[in-house]
Amino acid sequence: MKVFITGGLGQIGSHIAELFLERGDKVHVIDNLATGRIEHLSKNENLEITIDTISNKKLVDELFKNFQPDIVIHTAASYKDPNDWYNDTLTNCVGGGNIISASIKYNINRFIYFQTSLCYGLKPIEQPITLNHPILPATTSYSITKTANENFLQISGLDYVTFRLANVIGPRNVAGPLPIFYQRLKDGKKCFITKSRRDFVFVKDLAKVVIKACDGYGSGTYHFSSGKDVSIKELYDEVVKSMNFEVYPEPEVRDIGNDDVFSILLDPEKTFKDFGEIKFSSLRDTVSSAINYFYEFGTLGEYTHLKLKKWAKFLLQVELDV
Repeated sequence: MKVFITGGLGQIGSHIAELFLERGDKVHVIDNLATGRIEHLSKNENLEITIDTISNKKLVDELFKNFQPDIVIHTAASYKDPNDWYNDTLTNCVGGGNIISASIKYNINRFIYFQTSLCYGLKPIEQPITLNHPILPATTSYSITKTANENFLQISGLDYVTFRLANVIGPRNVAGPLPIFYQRLKDGKKCFITKSRRDFVFVKDLAKVVIKACDGYGSGTYHFSSGKDVSIKELYDEVVKSMNFEVYPEPEVRDIGNDDVFSILLDPEKTFKDFGEIKFSSLRDTVSSAINYFYEFGTLGEYTHLKLKKWAKFLLQVELDV
């Protein structure tokens, strides 16, 4: 199998690429290194890497023509600055459109897409959220542009699987509370938490399900979620335990901001039905794996989809990712 992965040096894309390479498939990844790292993938005779942007339509067409992929996995996304509408649109809409158009032109077998749970808005009308929930993305630039690209895919005529994601964390995680907690604790700074809750899922658990989707499981839209959420404080406590603090660094609890939500819990019933049993890693094992990665490679920054006041740049509002 020949697999083309956008954002293939990022957290999700690189873990998926590793699984394909382990079983001998040929993989081509493209990444602009905005949040990816070249060291995330080891050299392999079946691996090709392009450092460039998917917004370059001519390049995308050339790569597809030369590689002739069977499967396209689109993990690339712009999300570092909630006020940067230009780059969000350029990558998520224009770039995503280029990838979909090339997939149609070169007749790929299946397209895998990743959508943010922010597509349901900041005030979901049900918990857990089912796939029938109204799509209400007009809350952030990220959710608007990711939803637009999902819409392009839905009218493309391609065979596709979309995963609307819970909070994916683990090694190579660059956004949201986990790397921020680690970096601030490492630097001896106080951490802030809110009373919100999230469903944190291990990136390697997601990667295994994506492989099944590429092998023909499922069709259409799914939630990748354990169906259970935990408090942000529980995540914080696991980070503290993994870092082996002798004295517990008490966090400051702050109110949930207007651009955040108490909980977005996705209903995974259809996913379990079509993909079979998913053995989710424990929060402790997930956090420990991430902390070990941070010890070796460090963090890339403190990114979130949320609009933060300048004086509270490091306020730890959780990212509602993809």
